[in-house]
Amino acid sequence: MHELLIDGAGCASCVGKIESALKRVPGVEQASMNFAQRTVSVSGNVSDQTLIEAVEAAGYGAKPVQAESTEDLLSEKEQADLAYYKRLIREMTIALGLGVPLMLYGLFIGEMTVTTTGERIAWLLVGLATLAVMLFSGRHFYVGAWKSFINHSANMDTLIALGTGTAWAYSMVVVFFPQAVPDMARHVYFEATAMIIGLIDLGLALEIRARGRTSEAIKRLIGLQAKTARVLRDDQEVDIPIEQVLQGDRVRVRPGEKIPVDGIVEEGHSSVDESMLTGEPMPVEKTTEDEVVGGTLNKSGTLLFKATRVGKDTALARIISMVKQAQNSKPPIGRLADVISGYFVPAIMIIAVLSALAWLNFGPEPVIAFAVVSATTVLIIACPCALGLATPMSVMVGVGKAAEAGVLIRNGQALQTASKITAMILDKTGTITEGAPKVTEIKTIGGADEAEVLRLAATLEQGSEHPLAQSIVESAKDRGLNLGSTDSFNAIAGHGVEGNVEGRAILFGNEKLMRDRQIAIDAHLEPAQAMAARAQTPMYLAADNQLLALIAVADPIKQDSVDAIRRLQKDGIRVVMLTGDNRDTAKAVAEQVGIKEVFAEVLPEDKSDKVAELQKQGEIVGMTGDGINDAPALALADVGFAIGTGTDVAIESADVTLMRGSLHGLADAIAVSRATLRNIRQNLFGAFIYNAAGVPIAAGLLYPFIGVLLSPVIAGAAMAFSSLTVVTNANRLRLFKPQEH
Repeated sequence: MHELLIDGAGCASCVGKIESALKRVPGVEQASMNFAQRTVSVSGNVSDQTLIEAVEAAGYGAKPVQAESTEDLLSEKEQADLAYYKRLIREMTIALGLGVPLMLYGLFIGEMTVTTTGERIAWLLVGLATLAVMLFSGRHFYVGAWKSFINHSANMDTLIALGTGTAWAYSMVVVFFPQAVPDMARHVYFEATAMIIGLIDLGLALEIRARGRTSEAIKRLIGLQAKTARVLRDDQEVDIPIEQVLQGDRVRVRPGEKIPVDGIVEEGHSSVDESMLTGEPMPVEKTTEDEVVGGTLNKSGTLLFKATRVGKDTALARIISMVKQAQNSKPPIGRLADVISGYFVPAIMIIAVLSALAWLNFGPEPVIAFAVVSATTVLIIACPCALGLATPMSVMVGVGKAAEAGVLIRNGQALQTASKITAMILDKTGTITEGAPKVTEIKTIGGADEAEVLRLAATLEQGSEHPLAQSIVESAKDRGLNLGSTDSFNAIAGHGVEGNVEGRAILFGNEKLMRDRQIAIDAHLEPAQAMAARAQTPMYLAADNQLLALIAVADPIKQDSVDAIRRLQKDGIRVVMLTGDNRDTAKAVAEQVGIKEVFAEVLPEDKSDKVAELQKQGEIVGMTGDGINDAPALALADVGFAIGTGTDVAIESADVTLMRGSLHGLADAIAVSRATLRNIRQNLFGAFIYNAAGVPIAAGLLYPFIGVLLSPVIAGAAMAFSSLTVVTNANRLRLFKPQEH
C-alpha cells in the first residue's frame, strides 16, 4: 500500500481527476483519495515515483508519506497542516490588510471611480498593490488554475482565478483606458479581488483547524499503546522499547500498567480494563491460559505472559489499520458527489459567461460593470469546496466514533449499507448465547446437598471428553469444589456415564439410561420436561440406585441480548435467529429473547442459503456471527457483523466487527451508521442548496424584481464559510451517543 500527501487539490472535482490519473498507471489496482486529509492510498505493484509523476501530470503535487508508524504519520500530517495554516494566516492578513481599508473607503469616504488624472495615478498604485496581493496571497489559486488549464480540466482554483483575475483586469482597463469605458462604468474592483482572496484563505485556514479534530479517534487509539515493555531475558527483567518485543518473549505487567502486546497469561491473576478497545465498562478477570490484549489496562494484580502477537500483528495495531482504511474509503453517496463535481465547475463557467452576455445585451447601464460583477460573483460563489468536504469529513468522524464504542467498520460501503438494513440474522451460539454450556439449574431429591451432588457428577465426568461433561467440571471448579477420583469409569454412547466415586456407584445421564438401569424417575419427569422447554438439557444423577438430583446444562443467553434485540426491533428491523440446534431448543431460546422467526437445524454449509432467501424477499440483510461456519453467510450478507470475541476468520469475512460480545454493539453500529449518513446528507444538501440558490442570485436573477445584485466580496465570504459550516456540522457527530434503551 502506497500513501501520498497531495498538494494543490482544491475541490471534489480534483479528487476524481487524481484518482483517475492514478488508476490509469499500469500496475495500480485501486486508488482512493481522502479529500479531507489530502492523502491518497494506492494499492498495486508500482513505485512511488511513478505515482508522483502521474499526479504531477494531472496538474497536482504529491510526495510519499515518510512516516513508518501511524503515530509518525499523524505527526507528519499535523506538522504539514500547521505550516499550511500559518502560511494561509499570513496570506490572509496581507490580503485583508489591503482589502478591508479599500472596502471601508468605498463605503464611507468616496466613490471607487476613475475620472481625474490624480485618481488614475492613485488607483494605479492600488492596482499594483492588489497585483502583489494576488501574487503573494493568491498565488496557489493561479498556479492551480494554470495546471488545470494545461491539463484540459477545471477546478475550484479555476473559478477563483477567473473571478478575481477578471475583476482586477477590468479595473486596470478602467485605470489605463477610462475613455474606452462609459462614464457610469468607470468603477474599480480592486477591493473585491483582495477581499475575496483574503476571505477564501481565511476559510481554508479555519477549515484546517476544524479538520484536525477529526483525527482524534485515531490519536486516542494510538495513545493506548504502551511505549515500553518489561521483558524477562536471561532471567533478568529489562525495560525495552515496545518495537523490540519479540514473539515468544515473556512479559511482566504490574498493577496500573498498560499491557504492551498481545499474549497468553502464564502466571498471576488480575482484572483488566478492556473498555478502551471493546467499549465494555466492566473489568475482565484474567488468569493462567487467558488471552490479554495490548493497549488494555492491568488493574489489580501482576501478570506474566508470553507474547503471541507483536508490532503490526497486535489486535490494537490491526484496529488502528482498519479504522484508517475505513476513514479513507468512500460510501457510494460520496462517489456521487465526486462525479457531480466533475461536471459542476465547467457548468459554472458556462453560466458565468451566459450571465455576462445577458447583462451586456439586456441589462441597464453601466452594462459592462454589471456584466463583470455578475460573472465574477457567479464564479466565486459556486466554488465547490463544501461539496468535496461533505462526505469525507462525516465518514472520518463517524468511523472514529464507532471505533470508540468498540465497533470497527471496514469500509464506506458498509457504513452506508448498515444504515439501510431491514432484516438482521443472528446466529444463536456465541452470538445470542454465551457459546459455552454451563450448569444452569440443580434440583435435588430427598434432601441431597446441592454442592455434594455437583461434586459427585463433576468427579465422574472428569474422564469424559463430551462438551456437556466439561461444563459440569468447570461449574464445580467455579464453586471451589474439590473433586475426588473415579474407578471403573464407563461412557455409554448416547446415554451417559457410570463409575465408582469414593465407594458409591454413580450413574449420570439421560432418561433412557435411568430406565435401562431401572431407576425410579417417573415422579420427576415433569420438572425435567420444564427444563427442556427452557432450552436446557436435563440430566439425571443417581447413586447406589437412588435418584439424587436433576442437573440442567444450557448455553446461557447473554445478559443483555434481550434488550439489544428489542432495540433492533424498535428500529423497525426484522430479527431472525439462525441455528443448527433442534427446533425445540431453538424455539425456546427465541421465545426467551423475543424473536418470532427462527431458522433451526441449519447445516453450516446452508447458512448462506438463508441469507439469500431473505435477500430474494427484498430485504437488505445483516448477518451476525462468530464462528468459522458463519464466514460464507457473513460474506454474502449485505453487511456482515462479526462478534470480535469470535474467530479471526469470521472477523476477516465481516464488514463490521463488534469488539465486545454484546449485541448492543450491533445496535450501536447501526445507530452510528444512520447518524453518519444523516450527517452526510445534511452536508450534501447544504452544499448543493447553497450553490443552487447562490448561483441564480449571483447571476442577477433578483435584480429586475427587487434591485438586488450580490457583491463579489459577499460571495467570497459566503463560499469560504460554507466549507467551515460543513466541517462544523461533521464534527457534531463527535457528540453523538447511541441510546441503549
